[in-house]
Amino acid sequence: MMNVSRSRPHLLPTAAAATTVVLWASAFVSIRSAGAAYSPGALALGRLLSGCLVPGVLMVVRGEGLPPRTAWRGILISGLLWFGFYSVVLNWGEQQVDAGTAALVVNIGPILIALLGARLLGDPMPPRLLAGMAVSFAGAVTVGLSMSGGGGSSVLGVVLCLLAAVGYAGGVVAQKPALGRASALQVTTFGCLVGAVVCLPFTGQLVGEAADAPVSATLNMVYLGVFPLALAFTTWAYALARTTASRMGATTYAVPALVVLMSWLVLGEVPGPLTLAGGALCLAGVAVSRSQSRARSRAVAPETAPGPRPERAPDSV
Repeated sequence: MMNVSRSRPHLLPTAAAATTVVLWASAFVSIRSAGAAYSPGALALGRLLSGCLVPGVLMVVRGEGLPPRTAWRGILISGLLWFGFYSVVLNWGEQQVDAGTAALVVNIGPILIALLGARLLGDPMPPRLLAGMAVSFAGAVTVGLSMSGGGGSSVLGVVLCLLAAVGYAGGVVAQKPALGRASALQVTTFGCLVGAVVCLPFTGQLVGEAADAPVSATLNMVYLGVFPLALAFTTWAYALARTTASRMGATTYAVPALVVLMSWLVLGEVPGPLTLAGGALCLAGVAVSRSQSRARSRAVAPETAPGPRPERAPDSV
């Protein structure tokens, strides 16, 4: 009975991370679909506006107020880089490349997160984590190369996805300290609001394109805001508050494998043997990265009972 109660604090962040990964993978597919009717900036603004509603309502219901002043620096930076800048350039990039290539290039982000996390946050970089990231990155490269062999990728699209990866990494590293001072819901809600403000210049495009867009594209945009943004960013923030930025970033290497599967089922982008092998490598690398976390969680189990959140909680994802 005691073992179950001790493992429960680790199960919730793991479930939150898994939810984030699945929903973010679906976002790559939905962006490709909605992007046929909406321009990058309009899609980003529509997604952010719809994404602000759900956590905003939850904050009112839960009676949560403004984040403390010490959290605002991280919220503003993550809102600017991740919610705003990342959303626009990723939407633009996915109009130039296929979903698999976009997932590959953006997932350079975990490497940048590990480097920035070690430099700015003092995150540890244990050998098993580095090995898992190397295996996953090799898988992501395999997926990207196999899915872009038909010439569907462009230099502009790859550059845009690289910029998205930089914004993603910077946003994660900025968000981590804020989560030690504010709740996951507060950080997500106000980060989303900052991103929406950044994208307000695209209001005219959104209004004009919404009038002509098919209902399916608009529903995809709303889905992107409610699920891969509002829900997934909240579960991400919850899990990130309970582990290091480096380890959480490594978990997202499962995304390319899931994107391959979803692109096959939804977009008809049939994966070849090499693509499937790359997806398997991505998942294997995540398993390697997580295996040390399970070993350490057993070692520090007595220290993980529920209580006030420490400045940097033990690794559990």
